[in-house]
Formats: sequence, structure tokens, C-alpha cells
Amino acid sequence: MTATTIQTTIQTTMRTPQTLGLIEVPDAVRDAIGRDLAAEPDPTLDIDRAMARYHQIFAGLPLELLQRILDFGRHNDAPGVGYVRNLPVDAELPATPGDGGPAPDKKTFVAEGVLLGLSGLLGEPVGFLTEKNGQLIHDVIPVPGGAMTQTNQGSTVFLNFHNDIVHDAIGRYDVSNPDFLVLSCLRADHEGIAATHYADARDIVRALDSRTLELLRSPLFRLNAPGSYVRDVAGGREVLSDPVAMINGPEEYPEISSSANGVRAMTTAAEAALDRLQAACRETAHEVHLRPGEALLINNRKGLHARTPFTARYDGNDRWLQRTYVRRSQWTIRYRQTADNRRVHH
Repeated sequence: MTATTIQTTIQTTMRTPQTLGLIEVPDAVRDAIGRDLAAEPDPTLDIDRAMARYHQIFAGLPLELLQRILDFGRHNDAPGVGYVRNLPVDAELPATPGDGGPAPDKKTFVAEGVLLGLSGLLGEPVGFLTEKNGQLIHDVIPVPGGAMTQTNQGSTVFLNFHNDIVHDAIGRYDVSNPDFLVLSCLRADHEGIAATHYADARDIVRALDSRTLELLRSPLFRLNAPGSYVRDVAGGREVLSDPVAMINGPEEYPEISSSANGVRAMTTAAEAALDRLQAACRETAHEVHLRPGEALLINNRKGLHARTPFTARYDGNDRWLQRTYVRRSQWTIRYRQTADNRRVHH
């Protein structure tokens, strides 16, 4: 059986960003939050203190906007993706790191404060040693050696519809994975064509026939471990999960799991169902071109996200996003906690 991948182009008409959970920060609020964040030190020096301070700062959001972000994180029927615009940015930004980050010469930490402030309204940022060495802030940057890979270092290939999963020795990669991702833009790609897509599981399920849905709800699939784990730990070999269903949960609130690095269907019928799932993702996906001062709040269980190809020049002005993994609770993954950092896991 062969791994099935998404087409490298999407030819369907996407929904406009207005159909997403759009949150626009007023100019005066943006400027006030930006001034406070610019005065804060590197948050990685004392992350717990920093998260407490960011709670204080983001409490300055208008009540309606603050509640909308909080509701996004706590209600089952909330949208699967939120689009936050007009956020503060650093007055001066260094060159995009050529090695995937972090930038050693960043003078202010407004972008990091935006990222962590939004993350703190959804849960708690966590790290995994097999993803960016356990860092809580992930710099998502094209790297020459990773241009063709299904990882955050890629650029020239379509990054398949997926959710961010975590390799786990228990054989399930959909247990320890983040509940949410926050993606914040520091710098767009040169041509401004890189787009993030999000396909909500509720829309996907509605687009599927009953037989396909039955197959996708059956343990007929094995997820390959994330590309970073395969590259850095497994020496390039596949590390497949136990057989799992790709869609779980009640009909009105489904959860979906898929690996960007490949899914192995265990039967011919399951392979056909996987093809149909991928088509449904293309048919139902939202599209957003992130710009500086914009962020996406992504529910990592309610849907799958993807990224279109773009041209990286490796000239210090390439696309630069920052990302967090967010968990509502770390209690259920306490068996993975490292001895020296309560937020970082094996």
C-alpha cells in the first residue's frame, strides 16, 4: 500500500476569510498592547512570569473581542479557525533566520508576546523535544534542505492537509497532540502567494457519502510520524502508528486526524476513502494569506490545515511565521513531562 498525498495544486474556489471567525483589533487597542509588549523582555527567560504578564496585557482587549477569543477555545460549537487582524508588530525586525530560527539578534519581543498572549487565552503553550527541540515558540521558516519536505521547513511543495500530531511510544499520535495552534505572521513571502488553508471536519463530514464516512471512522489507517521525528530521530524511515480511524466522535462534533508526512490505508476500500477525504478537504477549505500583524487560531482537533507552495529566496526576507502548540490541559500527557521543564514533553 502506498502513502496518499494531496495534489500540489488546489483548483477549487475557496471560501473568503469573512466566513472565518474574524476578529479585528481596534487601532488604539493595538497601539496600547504594542507599547506594553515592547517593554517586556524575552519571554523564554521566565515563561511562567511572561504568561502571567501577557494575561494582564491582553485583558486590555475590548470585552466583546476578549470573549470571542475565549469562546473560540472553550465551546464545542465554535468555529474551527479564528482570523485575528491588526495586531501589534515589532518596530524593527531582523533578517529571517536562514537556519529555521530562532533569530539571535531580535531586539524586541512584540511578536512573541502576541503569539503567547493569544495562546494563553486558549490554554497553555507546550513543547515536545522532537519538534524544534522542545521550544515553546516555533519559527516557521523555509530552509534550503527542507524545501521539498512535508515539514514546516518546506516551501516548494504543497504541505498536505493535516493536523499537527506527535509521535508517541504508546502507538497513538492523536492523543498527545496539541488542542490548538496559533500561527502569527512576522513577514510574508516575497510574492505574497503563500496561503494557509483550513478544512473543518464538520464541513468535511457533510461532503462525504455514508460509505466513505463509515470507512474513515474505522481503524483502517496508520499515520506516519511527523517529518521532524522521521528526519531527526528515525533516520528517514517511516514510523507508523497503530491502526486508527481518521474521524472520531459524535456526528455534530467530529474530530479528525491526518499526518502531513503520509497516511497508510490498510485496504483498497480505505485507500479510496482517503482519496475522497482529501478531495473533500479541497472542496471545503478556507484560504487565508497571512500578513504581518495577523494571526490564525487553529483548532487542531476540529479540522485539517495545509499550506500552498511559494518561492523561497533564502535572502533574509523570506516568509516568517511563529507558532505555538497549545493544550487546554497538560494533565493527560503528564507521563511525557520532562524532568527539567514542566511545559516540555518527550
